[in-house]
Amino acid sequence: MNLPNKITITRIILSVCMLILLIFPWYQVGIEFPRYTISGTIVVDLKYIIGGVFFVIAAVTDFIDGHIARKYNLVTDFGKVMDAIADKILVNGLLIILACNGFISVVVPVVIITRDIFVDSIKMVAGNKKGAVGASLAGKAKTVCMLVGLSLVMFYNLPFELWNIRVADILILAATVLSVISGCQYYINNKELLKHK
Repeated sequence: MNLPNKITITRIILSVCMLILLIFPWYQVGIEFPRYTISGTIVVDLKYIIGGVFFVIAAVTDFIDGHIARKYNLVTDFGKVMDAIADKILVNGLLIILACNGFISVVVPVVIITRDIFVDSIKMVAGNKKGAVGASLAGKAKTVCMLVGLSLVMFYNLPFELWNIRVADILILAATVLSVISGCQYYINNKELLKHK
């Protein structure tokens, strides 16, 4: 197993650890994560801060493994599959948890996950006919907005929350809109390949 694939596997492990941290009923085993009050009104749960650290590290590895794989020609079929799985576990898993806990609207994971299924289906069909389908500019912008936005959500939108500037919400909204736009672009660019012949 080459280095990029090892990094991808590490990202999956980090993602799973983060999800377990956030959904496990710790109180049932006698563990309570402390909460801190910042600036008199912002209540911060240490569990989400720790989860945020896991998320940021995992998100950074997403860029590192891809860069190394392309630079040193270490791209493998295993890496492509596992990289996609790692991304879905990291982002979609966290979106569902945050929506269930009221941090973001439930509309966001519904739109993002539906779009992912749609785009992955197109990639699968188009890939069999013309090879790999690259990410669009809107798709790349969506990824950046989503990763930064989710990081801010996990860190309670600090420091912007101190000035009541909803940067996290804006980035999550932008990522949701861009996901729809990029989904439409994938369809438009590959619709000829989707026609039955």
